[in-house]
Amino acid sequence: MLESLSASLQKVIKKVRGHGRMSEENIAEAVRDVRMALLEADVSFEVVKDFVASLRERCLGQEVTQSIAPGQQFVKCVHEEMVALLGEKNQAVNLNGHPASVLLLGLHGSGKTTSCAKLALHWKGKGKRVVMVAADIRRPAAVEQLAVLGEQIEVEVIRPTAGEVVPALGARGLDEASRSGADVVLFDTGGRFQVDEDLVQELEALRDAVNPRNTILVVDSALGQESVNVARTFHERIGLTGLVLTKLDGDARGGAALSIRRVAGCPVLFSGVGEKLEDLEPFYPDRLASRILGMGDVVSLVEKVQEVVDEDQAQRMEQTLRKKRLNLEDFLEQLRQIRKMGSMDSIMKMLPISADLKASAGTGPDAAAQMDSFAVKAEAIILSMTPTERRRPALLNGSRRKRIAGGSGTTPSDVNELMRRFQQAQKMAKKMGKMQKAMQKGLNIMR
Repeated sequence: MLESLSASLQKVIKKVRGHGRMSEENIAEAVRDVRMALLEADVSFEVVKDFVASLRERCLGQEVTQSIAPGQQFVKCVHEEMVALLGEKNQAVNLNGHPASVLLLGLHGSGKTTSCAKLALHWKGKGKRVVMVAADIRRPAAVEQLAVLGEQIEVEVIRPTAGEVVPALGARGLDEASRSGADVVLFDTGGRFQVDEDLVQELEALRDAVNPRNTILVVDSALGQESVNVARTFHERIGLTGLVLTKLDGDARGGAALSIRRVAGCPVLFSGVGEKLEDLEPFYPDRLASRILGMGDVVSLVEKVQEVVDEDQAQRMEQTLRKKRLNLEDFLEQLRQIRKMGSMDSIMKMLPISADLKASAGTGPDAAAQMDSFAVKAEAIILSMTPTERRRPALLNGSRRKRIAGGSGTTPSDVNELMRRFQQAQKMAKKMGKMQKAMQKGLNIMR
């Protein structure tokens, strides 16, 4: 998502860096280029108009015109304006209440029901007891879908009874959740393919029946300006407290992600970045702005590592590196840890690498997909080896490699490629082991 905008803005920045100093003329040219990049990304015209006016004013300030590093100053200005546009900082959902009620709204296809389960899993992981209410009684199988998701994440789902209308279901669901000691109750409401009066009236009646502490709209980022119009309508009629942007991992232009907060008048709280129920992230405006401008998002990357890396495994790996004894079981363990963090493309987006450099280094989406494919094959190949072969890779002669390829559904060349990469990892482990020993010696001398 927003990759075309990111590439366009990085081209503008590269062009600005070629100037010896910032003048009114080249500032005006750069701002025009930013304006075109935003419009091509389907950002709302009124939002673009305000953005470029504010950017021009900031860039023409005395601090910038006297700068000896115009490229860096321009990046700083664009980043600050983008963060202001996206909402300055992450906004937490108000979960005060017994229970805290959260009304989820959205059109068909926006990912509302899945987002309901994602939010339930997210808050469950924070130690909250969550209950979901299946209040989407019009869409075929919507209740069953939420029930299946509830089973997957082990969260209770309250279903409608025969003939029960939505407001009555909401009131009963809130009462049952309260009596069961739930901390959070999520209402998955009905949707349409477009906003209509019947839908809005049904949602107004449900809102009045449960008096939700939070009313959150789930928005499909790929819908572009239609998402912005939907958000404006829901905010005017229902009253929104926040937004969830889904499909931020998609390949649409994604201008809605930049427009929607300003137009809807409420903050983006979460973003959906994949199809798995774990693929939901709190929305940090500064981090998204950094990613768009090719500055990476190292903070999110570190957080992902902390979430998936087992501390005991990390300590064992450190001891392995110190002894310089990396085998294929260690290699498999590392591959699995990396795969837990998500796709290689999502990881690469968090690194501070420009679009041009990613392309020249072979780390773009195509290369990332190849790395993901390699990881899947590598796991199958290693699991087709005997425990002895995994611990003593030197045993893998031609006949063994042919047998392993047949057992894993791969080719001998795939096995050879795995061994080539493993040998590179072994060399790196030896270097790291030597570095750790040298650092320890230095610390001992200083003591």
